[in-house]
Amino acid sequence: MSIRNQNIIPHLWYDKEANEAATFYTTIFPDSRITNRTVLKETPSGDADLISFELWGHQFMAISAGPYFTFNPSVSFMVNFDPSREKDASEKLDDVWNQLSEAGTVLMPLDKYPFSEKYGWIQDKYGLSWQLILSDPEGEERPTIVPSLMFVGERCGKAEEAIHFYLSLFKNSRQGQIARYPRGMEPDKEGTIMFADFMLENNWFAAMDSAQDHPFNFNEAVSFMVNCDTQEEIDYYWDKLSAVPESEQCGWLKDKYGISWQIVPTEMDEMMREGTPERIERVNQATLKMKKLDVVELQRAYK
Repeated sequence: MSIRNQNIIPHLWYDKEANEAATFYTTIFPDSRITNRTVLKETPSGDADLISFELWGHQFMAISAGPYFTFNPSVSFMVNFDPSREKDASEKLDDVWNQLSEAGTVLMPLDKYPFSEKYGWIQDKYGLSWQLILSDPEGEERPTIVPSLMFVGERCGKAEEAIHFYLSLFKNSRQGQIARYPRGMEPDKEGTIMFADFMLENNWFAAMDSAQDHPFNFNEAVSFMVNCDTQEEIDYYWDKLSAVPESEQCGWLKDKYGISWQIVPTEMDEMMREGTPERIERVNQATLKMKKLDVVELQRAYK
């Protein structure tokens, strides 16, 4: 997938380690680099590092903004090692697994499973979760990295409804694979989603239900930034997605499933990359006063 049409960018919230974590990830994955570093001055969390980076051709963003949110496995990143694309896919998988294991926690051991010759789920030393899988080259090709949403607790059983909701909202969207739990997989209920994937704005996502007793749920540690070209687009996504008024802040919102989104003007990225420290500061201060972002006001602050 080319970087250019990635309109939805995963955003990772760290206490203080955004710089260190982004550097760590870019050394582990192929075709990866840091693309921008900015310091946002005088945010509610003090000075915050904002890092843009690419992992295996996919854009990410990370911020160091205080100990408010903690990663958990409700959002993980599935990494597809496809033998039809990658020479030594299996060895590469082992190598990435070993590096992520350093001070990490294994959630599902690296092993052979009914759905893959080689698969494992690991939480790295920063708490972020990764699912590494040796993909089946016979299926339709998938991107190397796919954000994966796990619906647990009172939201378990809602994965399919959520997928249809997102497909109805975003353009260039379609359903991919869908596999349901069979009978006899208690506590998981027959017919709920064991694994599904779907495409929004040409970005692939995966989703699953899990009725296991998980002590976590979706939070703001991982959010998804939706780049919008116009104020109309910002208004559209804001109105359709926002379901928790008290979570609306600085372009952030929470949807009815508890997933956090940031609805941002595409040009904001340019402002942060090209702007002088003074301009960045003015845009940042303007943003802090807003709930839904106002493109004209941000342009005014920038100029």
